[in-house]
Amino acid sequence: MSQASNEELRAVVWRVTARGPGLALIDQTALPHALRRLDVHTVDQLVDAIVRLVVRGAPALGAAGAYGVALALVQGEREGWGRARVDAEVARVRAARPTAVNLMTCVDRAAARLDEGLGAVLAEADAVVEEDLAANHAMGRHGADWLLERLGRDRPLRVLTHCNTGALATAGWGTALGVIRELHRRDRLQAVYADETRPLLQGARLTAWELARAGIPHYVQADAAAAGVILRGEVDAAVVGADRIAANGDTANKVGTVGIALACAHAGIPFVVAAPTTTVDLATASGADIPIELRAADEVLEWAGVRTAPADSRGHNPAFDVTPGALVTALVTERGVREVAKGELPL
Repeated sequence: MSQASNEELRAVVWRVTARGPGLALIDQTALPHALRRLDVHTVDQLVDAIVRLVVRGAPALGAAGAYGVALALVQGEREGWGRARVDAEVARVRAARPTAVNLMTCVDRAAARLDEGLGAVLAEADAVVEEDLAANHAMGRHGADWLLERLGRDRPLRVLTHCNTGALATAGWGTALGVIRELHRRDRLQAVYADETRPLLQGARLTAWELARAGIPHYVQADAAAAGVILRGEVDAAVVGADRIAANGDTANKVGTVGIALACAHAGIPFVVAAPTTTVDLATASGADIPIELRAADEVLEWAGVRTAPADSRGHNPAFDVTPGALVTALVTERGVREVAKGELPL
């Protein structure tokens, strides 16, 4: 059992045990019932952990990917791999999930230092983590400042969020949830409406768990309730994260996000995306070019291993959708706030 601090939960940690160097990942499939770490000592184990969502969230995947390069190097030395095999295993880590650009970018960043040896690769991975932590805290401040200035309310805000964008999804603080934490720290937050979020109920299991640990008042609601809650005027803004942001401001996030953006546009309230600049992919022109991960059909055809749909039904289970930039009121990064709907591009 890992003893994570109350201040910062580290989803991804590099450590040396009796079995040798490796990764210790908070097993997010076990939450909220158990807080435990999964020790990872092989590339196979890491790829499996990424696919099963033991570790997830774009920035956390970036950290896992960077340390995954070190893991491939350590395993290669242990098992006598040549450089070609190490490169192939690094490529497997890079391709483990196709939508989140942070995974690919951070793998490439660490892999660029392979010729310098393990110490250099680990130093680069450590830098990825420290930069993400700093970016998270800056985003929280920028986002809270913008919301309070934009809404100009005398009362604390009611905020809706989707999926999990907290410490579990990052190097240890949060993107969209970092903004929410900052509002709470300033005593400017009334309550959070946390969508349960498909797949695997990451909002109900993970976001609610983080909010409860932080003492933040919140409600868990079905994804299908979000639009109605927005249109009834029960929230003041929606703040979400992103797994990839295209050059034109289109944003890929967990499936169900685009419906929230449409409802916010109709209601005339801010739809805010909080993500580090590492999530901005200038090589991707628009959301049409972002690959959308399709997950197992059983996740929508079954519940707790019991078939709920007719035997002849087929499942369609996209993990993400794309919100057009025109629907994004503001993009919050560590560098500040861009009002994308007004034509300010991500960088």
